[in-house]
Amino acid sequence: MTGDKARRLVSPLTLRILAVNVLALALLVGALLYLGRYQDRLIGAELDSLRTEARIFASALGEGAVQPAEDGSLGEAYVLSPELARQMVRRLVETTETRTRLFSGDGQELSDSRVLTGSPGTIQIEVLPPPREPGAAPGWAERLYAWLTNVMPEREELPLYREADDPTGADYPDVERALAGEVSATVWRVERTVPRPGLMLTVAVPVQRYKEVLGAVLLSRDGRPIEEALRSVRFDILRVFAGALAVTVLLSFYLASTIARPVRKLAVAAERVRSGHRPGKHRGQREGGDAIPDFTARGDEIGELSGALRAMTAALWARMDAIERFAADVAHEIKNPLTSLRSAVETVGRVDDPTRRARLMAVIADDVQRLDRLITDISNASRLDAELSRAEWENLDLAAMLAMLGDLYATTHGDDDGGDGAAPRVEVSVVPGRGPLTVLGLEGRLTQVFQNLIANALSFSPPGGVVRVTARRDGAMVEITVADDGPGIPQGKEEAIFERFYTERPAGEKFGTHSGLGLSISRQIVEAHGGRITAANRHGADENVAGALFTVRLPFS
Repeated sequence: MTGDKARRLVSPLTLRILAVNVLALALLVGALLYLGRYQDRLIGAELDSLRTEARIFASALGEGAVQPAEDGSLGEAYVLSPELARQMVRRLVETTETRTRLFSGDGQELSDSRVLTGSPGTIQIEVLPPPREPGAAPGWAERLYAWLTNVMPEREELPLYREADDPTGADYPDVERALAGEVSATVWRVERTVPRPGLMLTVAVPVQRYKEVLGAVLLSRDGRPIEEALRSVRFDILRVFAGALAVTVLLSFYLASTIARPVRKLAVAAERVRSGHRPGKHRGQREGGDAIPDFTARGDEIGELSGALRAMTAALWARMDAIERFAADVAHEIKNPLTSLRSAVETVGRVDDPTRRARLMAVIADDVQRLDRLITDISNASRLDAELSRAEWENLDLAAMLAMLGDLYATTHGDDDGGDGAAPRVEVSVVPGRGPLTVLGLEGRLTQVFQNLIANALSFSPPGGVVRVTARRDGAMVEITVADDGPGIPQGKEEAIFERFYTERPAGEKFGTHSGLGLSISRQIVEAHGGRITAANRHGADENVAGALFTVRLPFS
């Protein structure tokens, strides 16, 4: 692990967790800030209020701002009186902030509540936005709010409201429809930059007397109250969002710390193991100071990862210890025949006696043969782990395997009657049980185990002796025993015989015939199959009869 990775303050995993949590919250808040349905309800309520107000104004004007027509036409006809209309409009709008304009039947503007007329001329009244109140949102918050609301597609489709210099009814579609006898309402978009383009609501209602349309009254109202209501709701949402964001960030960092920090500790410890820093091996280190941290108490996937890494590390160190011990044992075992071989080679050149020279040459030949056997057995033992881990296992019938080995030894040693001087024989028996005796494993390696045990028992059995191989089902295990009639195992050596290069051979057997790896390899194979192999002494009915008993237990499949 590089120094940059070890020193970084925020891990990429923390940033990813934070990004996912904040993005989900931001999308939710963005959807809430849209408030399209809420805005539509506010606009609908304002338009209903304007229609009601416009109908009241139109009814009042139709009754009090008309005069008989002076065009000499026959019958009773009325027209709007400009002076009366201006006075009534001024009185009607005193209690409202609604701009009211009155148009005659031919579309001419008769009155505007924001225009005062008199002898000096006309004065136009413009309603200014309210002053900034103390405690209002700061300028940056207003700018942020304007940016957030501007990205929302709320008003792009609204028509743009423009004020005419010399307005007539033709400049306003609502007025034209009102002069045709309809009530018309429109929502406009107003070019205003603070805080964003605004709204304008207009309603036009016909002014009638006895069903005759005399003109149209146009009411317009600024959409600022609607915008303020939306703004208030949005700021409330943003305040909640700020609090939720703070909680989300804190929880994200907490969640990341419970994931990223343990993972980083595991990675650092694994890196130390990879670089060869073994716990408890260096001076000044606390025992286990560099071991994989133990997070198994968490009870989650990181705890499982910690346990797996700890088990893997322990297995790694155990394997390294085994390799170290194996290398030392190999060096020791090879050194003995090499020493004997070197001594014989150095001596043979100085010996003139043919008989002694022949004996020395025989020693050299034996040592070379012993070295060859040792190297062959060591090579087989070193390949064992790789084969056990890579080969494909299968279900094996142990009863059939043992019967095959029994037939093999019977054929090899011939059919003797078991009398004195006869070679030992092998008897295989299977205790009847439920179904076949099947185990999951490698046929070649398990065959090697039983061949080693039978060959070992035959080498210790006296002439005419019997090697008894028995297989039976014992619960969830299959138990195989190999018993002989030999002298048995020396007291206290029941475990030592499974050590590498340990030899305890029958009297009279030529030295160096066996390497001492057979039982060690057998135990390694059995344990790799999830089983166990043990050795003990047996006694028959006659106390003078002894022998060795090897027991192999393998999981039933």
